[in-house]
Amino acid sequence: MPGVGTISPEGLEVQVAHRRNPYAYMLTGAELDALLLEVALRRAGSVWRHHTADERDAPRGAYPRPAMGFVLLDATAGPWTPNEEAVLGVIALGDGGHAFLPNAAAKAGAHRRLGRNNGEAVHVDPHLLGTGGFRYGHSAEVRGQIVGASSQGTDQDLYEAALLAGEFVDAVNSRHRAWEQRVGPGDWASPDERPAPEYRAMTDWFTPAPSPAAPAPAPGEGVALLR
Repeated sequence: MPGVGTISPEGLEVQVAHRRNPYAYMLTGAELDALLLEVALRRAGSVWRHHTADERDAPRGAYPRPAMGFVLLDATAGPWTPNEEAVLGVIALGDGGHAFLPNAAAKAGAHRRLGRNNGEAVHVDPHLLGTGGFRYGHSAEVRGQIVGASSQGTDQDLYEAALLAGEFVDAVNSRHRAWEQRVGPGDWASPDERPAPEYRAMTDWFTPAPSPAAPAPAPGEGVALLR
């Protein structure tokens, strides 16, 4: 799926694309891409600063390359959703950043499957990797938002993934609050005040029984006596 792109102030190519839009009640596809581009530009600035920094000015070490790939998963997707269908979107930074997307996807997918950082499987429990598992690096989860990132050192990838996850969550929540202000009170996160089909289907099988007829009042009961 083609996405959108721009050049960061530092001169890095920035490309984003979404595959799923769980926030369609408040964001069009173009608006979700714009949100991804907003947070991607922050990561582009960070990657460039850390790549060009002197080692003495880089607390996590200078980044080896001015390129990076990120995969964000859909925090609303149920556990029955296959990983390949649970991808919310991707971000590619710099020349060749897209080449690191499979690595980032593997980290994020393993995290979702295991319920914890891919690095634990890499370094502690490799029996959890399985054939085709990614043997390098960590994944991040911030308030339910899982992100995999790749191209730098393991700690550097983790640092950037965690920042992206947190900034994405904050951006979505900020837009949700603005949406609430626009639409006012309500029960459902939907434009028409209707629950998602999934929730309707969960109880559609139930048909209420007819209400039992009220018993007829006994003679004299419930009747005002005239005098």
